[in-house]
Amino acid sequence: MLLPRLLLSFILGILITAPIAAQDVLPSSVENLLKKANLPKSSLSVVIAPSRQNGYVLNLQGDKAVSPASTMKLLTSFIALDELGPNFRWKTQIYVDVPIKQNVLNGKLYLKGGGDPNLTWDKLSLLLRNLRQQGLRDIQGDIVLDRSYFQPTRPELNVTPFDENPDAYYNVIPDALLIHSNISAFSISSDSNAVDTKLLTPMDRVTLKNQMTRSNAPCNEWKNGWLAPQTSVNNQAQIDITLSGVFPKNCQTTVYLNVVERNAYIGSVIRALWTELGGSWQGQIQDGITPTSASLLVQRESESLAETIRIINKFSDNAMSRILFLTMGAESPLARNFADTSQTANAVVRAWLSKNNIPDTGLTIENGSGLSRTDRISANQLASILRVAANSNWYPEFAASLPIVGIDGSMRNRLKSSVAEARARIKTGTLKNVVAIAGYVRDQQQNDWIVVGIINSDEAGISRARPILDELISWLANSRP
Repeated sequence: MLLPRLLLSFILGILITAPIAAQDVLPSSVENLLKKANLPKSSLSVVIAPSRQNGYVLNLQGDKAVSPASTMKLLTSFIALDELGPNFRWKTQIYVDVPIKQNVLNGKLYLKGGGDPNLTWDKLSLLLRNLRQQGLRDIQGDIVLDRSYFQPTRPELNVTPFDENPDAYYNVIPDALLIHSNISAFSISSDSNAVDTKLLTPMDRVTLKNQMTRSNAPCNEWKNGWLAPQTSVNNQAQIDITLSGVFPKNCQTTVYLNVVERNAYIGSVIRALWTELGGSWQGQIQDGITPTSASLLVQRESESLAETIRIINKFSDNAMSRILFLTMGAESPLARNFADTSQTANAVVRAWLSKNNIPDTGLTIENGSGLSRTDRISANQLASILRVAANSNWYPEFAASLPIVGIDGSMRNRLKSSVAEARARIKTGTLKNVVAIAGYVRDQQQNDWIVVGIINSDEAGISRARPILDELISWLANSRP
């Protein structure tokens, strides 16, 4: 009986490892929704493949380079995870160039950014508190902001706005010292008589001018009367913010906006926090480089990379993803070959693809977040990255970062009460003319599949395109392959 058992094991081994032949025929339910949405089949790229085995079940235009929207974050997050490791942490440091004497610093204080993607104002406050605990009370010199970890140091300057909402959080262009994503929070509330506005972010030397008027519109239509705030900063670092527009009666909301020039914002936040801690500061903010002779006083490490990609992928955070992309470049030995950190990051990505036998034909990466009009990647390339991830040591960390269908992140309200609920981990992507999904689906027989679906079309609005891709996920979860 030994020989038949060995033969059976051999045959099963061949079946398990043999490539699966692909077809390009869509499931009828997906095909019907595509026709109902009046979208051409040529607008859809689909790849379905086993997660740990070569080959494809479905491959429709899989080699076509298309705009991926935020599914590009899968490339950035996994390659960074594989290159840097799950416990990689960013460092923010404070240096001085002269000794502190009698609680006073008569010199410059250097705040050196290390690219922390989630350096909120309360974490900055902990850094400053550490300074106070060391005895520093009065800062008599300037605070120098060192952003040299990334090049160029101020990438947001003179950049054409991506869309008509340059002050929106998703449009923030990061640098190596991005404090609270440069976001200011405003509370807006109204009764039948007036509109009240408040600045919620701890900032000093800010005057908030309220020119908002009331309307009879429903509360959920408040954005229709919103006007972009006007901001100015004078030579004394005084910040004036004017809120105007129309706001409905008896309503309230909180608005998060990128409206203050970056250095003025950091200076205002530091001054407010330092004063709150019982300190004083007589100087100004300036850009610069930390001298090699400076002494390190305080260092803070960020959350781990594994924790960070959970925020990036579940909530599709553009600024954090861009920082992660640049970090790959800043940490690479290839950095000496390029003047621009983004160019280095591109080189790191292509070297990783080559190492894993994934062609980079047609690949274009602007910033690693997918918030781009020029990004291009094929469904096959994305699926190949997902397959490498599924077979890697870091699969648990990577999979845990993806939105769970019907449960959390950008998939929390999709396919609820369907067979796919809690059985799929899917990264979504949406831009004008682009709707995409990519990730993993577990079917009823506990088989794990890779799915990538991307629609590029001038008519690809969310209401028309999303049901098609949701049906693809449901069909897969129903064990149809």
